[in-house]
Amino acid sequence: MIPDMSNRWLAFAVAIAIVAAAAGYGIARWTSPAPVTQVPTAAPAVPSHLKLGADQIAAANILVQQVVSGNLGAEILAPAVVAAQPTGVASLTAHAEGVISHLNKRLGDPVRAGEVLALVDSKDAAQLASDRASAEARAVLARRVAEQEESLFQQGATSRRSLQTAQASLTAAEADAKRARNATVTANLAPDGHSVQIVSPLSGRITAQSAALGAYVQTETELFRVSDPRFIQIEAQLTGTDATNIAPDDRAVLILPDGANVQARVRSVAPALDPQTRTQTVVIAVPESLRLTPGETLQVRITPHGTTTNSIVVPDESIQSLDGRDVVFVRTPDGFDVRRVSVGARGSGQAAIVSGLNSGERIAIRNVFLLKAELGKGGEDEE
Repeated sequence: MIPDMSNRWLAFAVAIAIVAAAAGYGIARWTSPAPVTQVPTAAPAVPSHLKLGADQIAAANILVQQVVSGNLGAEILAPAVVAAQPTGVASLTAHAEGVISHLNKRLGDPVRAGEVLALVDSKDAAQLASDRASAEARAVLARRVAEQEESLFQQGATSRRSLQTAQASLTAAEADAKRARNATVTANLAPDGHSVQIVSPLSGRITAQSAALGAYVQTETELFRVSDPRFIQIEAQLTGTDATNIAPDDRAVLILPDGANVQARVRSVAPALDPQTRTQTVVIAVPESLRLTPGETLQVRITPHGTTTNSIVVPDESIQSLDGRDVVFVRTPDGFDVRRVSVGARGSGQAAIVSGLNSGERIAIRNVFLLKAELGKGGEDEE
């Protein structure tokens, strides 16, 4: 009997422990706080407008440019160089051999038409001065003799033949004097009578110089080259195949070293290939407002005549990615609008905008990443 009672009490105690444990778990679950569900926070929306003043834009060196329609697939991209027009460059030489005694200008200096850049002491110059003086003296003497003969003839004291001889001598002497004066003018004889002047025939800048003080120079040796920046042209080198598709007045775009694009027109196409480079030269007329220096290199995009313009062509740098979308920054009176665009073909640092941008609008094309960074700062401030 005792063992049976012990087993019953043991089973009863175990049951009570199980019930207590279950009750404690239920109470703890009921009294514990409900778990907090983490709801992802939406990223702040990117502003659609960025306010910036003109002074801020200039300080950041952000270049804004008007966009035009084009056809990236049909355009011809070619290297080009800035060259002086034949009427815009002058090669200055000494018209007599001698020693350079004065240098008034140096490489890069501005000059005016008629300005003296240097003096060359020369025995040839001294000879020219002497010849001029002798010729003018003979002309003076011949004039006096002719006047005297004229007076004597009027008085009947000499013959007509003597008068005619005196007049002929005067004519010859005056011709010799004129020739001597012209020779000094052609040689740019200096007032000192023993130097020739190196005179610039046009205004501009000295772009080349070989003259050195005290150097002995030969006749017709180039001492300076002066270029007028107003008279320049762009010379692009195209393959023969591409050149056959180009004609005068075709539209061209100059891509300057700073990334700016300038509208221009084809002026002429060379009729034959260069025997050394095997390319043809296409001459691009430069807008009057554009100032370039001969020797600068750039690129040109030429649109052959008859090409259909079906998109807007902009520099690659002008396109930025925001929230996985391509955008450009369109200039407004107080800053920039962020404009989503659809980008088509890309190539040679350019991209075709299929939609989202209109011809004539002005967009940022250089240092555009600074505008994107400014947008990011604006979003953080709002947050």
